Amino acid sequence: MATKTAQGAETAGTGSGTEAREDDETTTAGPEAVAESEETGKTRPVDAAGGEDGDGREEGDGEDREDGEADDAGGKVPSGVGQGAGAVVSAALGLVSLTGGWIGTVASAREQLIGQLRTSTSASVGTQLKEVYGDAWHTTALWAGLFALAALITAAVVLVRPAFGAPGRPQAAWIRSVAWAGLSLGVIGLLLAVLKYSDALLAVPSAG
Repeated sequence: MATKTAQGAETAGTGSGTEAREDDETTTAGPEAVAESEETGKTRPVDAAGGEDGDGREEGDGEDREDGEADDAGGKVPSGVGQGAGAVVSAALGLVSLTGGWIGTVASAREQLIGQLRTSTSASVGTQLKEVYGDAWHTTALWAGLFALAALITAAVVLVRPAFGAPGRPQAAWIRSVAWAGLSLGVIGLLLAVLKYSDALLAVPSAG
């Protein structure tokens, strides 16, 4: 009887020690404890707040992806198509100012016709020259000056546009070249238009 009692006491002591050690190991496991899944029986690490590390990583990755997509959507860089089109238009307007264009030709012919209708056959030669040819020549110069002015404004807008756009993004070299060409043609066309309109260049001959 005494032997059995001693063996039972030793068994009880051994069991209490084992349970105590398991409790100590569970307690000293730190914030990352082992959670066993009820469905699969596998263990997954759990953080101190009770959330699983895998879910935290997935949520973090999702937030990173959303932030990246937002940055891509909000940081679109302009392609410069509008500036290129404006540069080409300015060069075309500069050429039209030098050649006169279809509108200038039609306006000149119309003014010549009006002068013929308003001038009588008995008018002096000087009056006929002024009404029929002089006004038509001035009309052509006026339209050429309008085209040259439009070329100047368009080219200037294209050249100063990068100053009001995204900082640190240079303008394409071909856009600047075409814009400067349009600006130069506009200056030349405007100068010639002023000289023709003021009769300083290719004035209508006098009757005397």
